[in-house]
Amino acid sequence: MMDEQPIDIPCPICAVEGQLGMVANVDEIPYFGEHTQVTVLCHACGWRQTDFIPAEGKKAGAWSLVLDDVSKLRSRVVRSSSCTVKIPDLDLEVMPGTNSTGYVSNIEGVLNRFVDIINMVRRDVERDLKLESEENHEESKKSLGILDSLLKSMEQAGGESVFTVEFLDPHGHSMILDADATERELTAEELEELPIGPDPAVFSPDDAQ
Repeated sequence: MMDEQPIDIPCPICAVEGQLGMVANVDEIPYFGEHTQVTVLCHACGWRQTDFIPAEGKKAGAWSLVLDDVSKLRSRVVRSSSCTVKIPDLDLEVMPGTNSTGYVSNIEGVLNRFVDIINMVRRDVERDLKLESEENHEESKKSLGILDSLLKSMEQAGGESVFTVEFLDPHGHSMILDADATERELTAEELEELPIGPDPAVFSPDDAQ
């Protein structure tokens, strides 16, 4: 079992002192090389933040993969807390927020995260539809149609639905493992616009004030 080190700052979420701990584990992720998994957790409120840091220094970069075969859904990915995930063809993106966390998964797992968000929005629209007056129903029904179309595209990914998944990471800690994946440098405009995710809790004591 990995040793947990106490962190002498208040939790950035609940502000309780003396309850933060950090666990760091250096591991060899197959095909990706050596990474350090860092998890900061609060025993008071249950907040947790995980990130992956490669052993070798990385430059800001972007990875992209065209899903034109269902086999690519199994392609492995590392997504750090600073990474923005985009599906330009479907006008979808998930940007890192203050509670963003890193993960190791595959393309299918990435798409499932989009599906969860779309379903959450769909439930909100359905709820609003029940409360709205008749004159506003048309707009809500149109929104439901768009959401259903996105869900269908996700379901048929790599088959009838072909689109590109992009990872844009200002810290260069994210990647897609597939022979057909392409890597490039981020443009100056992208670096200026992209969010970089949460500050590490151990370096942000002022945020809890």
